[in-house]
Amino acid sequence: MKRTRTNALALAAAVAALAPALGQAAATAAGGTYLQDPAGGEKAMKSMWTKDEMHKVEGQVRFHPGVQYDTVSRPAPEFAPREERQVADPKTLAWLPSYEFAWSVSDSTLVKKGVTTKDGRHPLVLHAVLRDAKRAKAGEVTRELKDRPATGREKVAGGTRIACDTGEYTVEWSLTRPGYGTVGGTLRWNSSCEQYRTAFSSDNGRI
Repeated sequence: MKRTRTNALALAAAVAALAPALGQAAATAAGGTYLQDPAGGEKAMKSMWTKDEMHKVEGQVRFHPGVQYDTVSRPAPEFAPREERQVADPKTLAWLPSYEFAWSVSDSTLVKKGVTTKDGRHPLVLHAVLRDAKRAKAGEVTRELKDRPATGREKVAGGTRIACDTGEYTVEWSLTRPGYGTVGGTLRWNSSCEQYRTAFSSDNGRI
């Protein structure tokens, strides 16, 4: 019996269609489903001004749960006896989260909170902590960036495997432009794999 590690990008169309049913405002993207803080479109940001009201820092985070699973060989269907098929194994479902940060750094010209420009290069510090229902730390990422443009995005691998059905989690995130300030927030994530498990079980039973 052959097992092959795969990821969310290999989900069948029927499984990808589950995103709206996850019950946590999931959105579909190239890399699968994600949760976003603040909620809204790509340009939705949390923001802060420096005390002198001459510089603004904006930030956003997207939490990508990252479904992982093994595939297992199944007998070929009767109409194609030479073609062995690979199907997802529900028993191997797990999560491997990652975090996507977006930023925007603006500088006022002459007037406080007036006309702003998004120029120059900037240092940034990206940070996120994943906590379980008991507030214990289940994962953490920190990335220090140097000489980055005033607007951009950066995806950071979480590096920690999270078991299915281990309850509610909270993502605490922050984005800092040293010398200017910090923006951040929280979002909730439910680690249930039930929707995927049901779909995979159905697929396993198809002939």
